Amino acid sequence: MISIIIPVYNENENLPILLEKISRVLPELGDNTEILLVDDGSTDTSLETMKKLKGTYPQVRIISLSKNCGQSAAFDCGFSMARGETIVTLDADLQNDPADIPKLLEKLKSCDMVYGWRRNRKDPFLKLVSSRIANFVRNGLTGENIKDTGCSLKAYKRHCLDNIKLYDGMHRFLPTLVRMEGFAIEEVEVSHNPRKYGKSKYNIRKRLIKPFLDLLAVTWMKRRHLDYKGEEI
Repeated sequence: MISIIIPVYNENENLPILLEKISRVLPELGDNTEILLVDDGSTDTSLETMKKLKGTYPQVRIISLSKNCGQSAAFDCGFSMARGETIVTLDADLQNDPADIPKLLEKLKSCDMVYGWRRNRKDPFLKLVSSRIANFVRNGLTGENIKDTGCSLKAYKRHCLDNIKLYDGMHRFLPTLVRMEGFAIEEVEVSHNPRKYGKSKYNIRKRLIKPFLDLLAVTWMKRRHLDYKGEEI
C-alpha cells in the first residue's frame, strides 16, 4: 500500500484542487493507495471541506490534531497512522505537483528515501533568498550536499522511518536523519508552482532563526551518533 500524507493548516480553497490533481495520478499508483489529510488545528473551514471531499474520494482518511502543533507533528502523526509500506509526503498549498509522485516512486526502487529538488522555485524573492541561505548553512554544518531540504514532496520506504524520533521543526532535516540511520537517499528534480490561494505559514523568524537553532541540535546529534556493528562470535 502507498500512503500519501498531507499536513493541512488553513488550506480550504486549495483542498478540492489538490484532491482532484491527486486523483489523476491514482491510476499510476494502483488501487491500494490511501490519502491521509492531517488537519493541524485549522481555523478556517478546511476540516469541513475535508469531510465533504471524503465522500467523493474514498481513499481519503482524515486525522484531526487537537490544536495547531506544526508540520513536524502533522508528519509524525501521519507516519504513525499510515498503513502503507511506501509513504509519500507533500504540502497542501498546491506548490508541490502530485504529478511528480510516480517519478519519486520510480527512483525509490533503488534507495530508501527520495526527496524533491525544486530547481525552478516560484516563490517571492525574499523567501527564495532566505531558503538558499538556510540551505547553504545547513549543508555546511551537517556536511551534507542536499539541494532542497525544504521541499515536502518526499517518498520513503517505511522501514527507514521506524527509528526516527521527530521533534518540533525536525521535518526539515529528515534526509539527514534518515541517512544517519544508514539508509540510502536520492534526489529527484520536481516542479514547483506559485501559491495561488492562502498565505505562507513562514516568516523570517520561522525560516531562519528557529531552524538555525534546530540545525545546531541536528549537528550535535550527527557528531554524537553511535555508528557501530556488532556480531557474536
